[in-house]
Amino acid sequence: MLAQQRVVTPRQQGTFRSGKACVRPARRSSVRTTATLKVMISGAPAAGKGTQCAKIIDKYNLVHISVGDILRDEVKNGTAAGKKAKDYMERGVLVPDEVVVEMVKSRLAQDDVKMQGWLLDGYPRSASQAEAIEKEGIRPDLFLLIQVPDELLVERVVGRRLDPVTGAIYHMKYKLPPPEVVDRLQQRSDDTEDKCRVRVATHNANVGAVVGYYKDVLREIDGTKSMDAVFEDISAALDEAITKKDPLEAYCKDQPAADECRVYE
Repeated sequence: MLAQQRVVTPRQQGTFRSGKACVRPARRSSVRTTATLKVMISGAPAAGKGTQCAKIIDKYNLVHISVGDILRDEVKNGTAAGKKAKDYMERGVLVPDEVVVEMVKSRLAQDDVKMQGWLLDGYPRSASQAEAIEKEGIRPDLFLLIQVPDELLVERVVGRRLDPVTGAIYHMKYKLPPPEVVDRLQQRSDDTEDKCRVRVATHNANVGAVVGYYKDVLREIDGTKSMDAVFEDISAALDEAITKKDPLEAYCKDQPAADECRVYE
């Protein structure tokens, strides 16, 4: 009886090894856990949250979600939730939690978020907001809280100056402006000590209740360090969250050439 002959297509050539069964390694995406990582980040005004969000997005490719941005987009696009929000905003009252949660839930359901994961910036800000999104099943793998003493926050805010020509932000102690632009620098109307202390006090009054919902995934970050040092701590926390979610991801960072870590086009 004739032996069966296996026909090898051009795509299959080069995948056989003499004396071994032909087993093609499973396809593996180059981005695994980071694509579905869910992160919340919180910090008082001038804690450096904006800077760190930009760094997180750049390194981990998460979708940045700001409730303020969502509100503006929903109102601009005239969605059902946007129309509700616009009504409250025009009356000068806070948009109810249920309306905001509806918007957040809708944004988290979009394809880019499902593919890349999300970074929810500065939300929830109160116990009622945390409870509302908890009921909707919106929960992070990691809650980052950037901690900075109140007096340092005030110093950071009061010293900020804006160059109206270039849009550059300087600080009269930590990031000195060039001499030729000093005379045209401006201080934002809300960058005063009194207004800063009110904003910081509001944050402090609410953050404890919010953190109570996320104690099991909380990581406190020392925001008094340099920007790069703060990001190193944040990266360590994110990498740890990735490892917990998918141990193979961490292994493949160290062993990218391993068969189970190879990426096929």
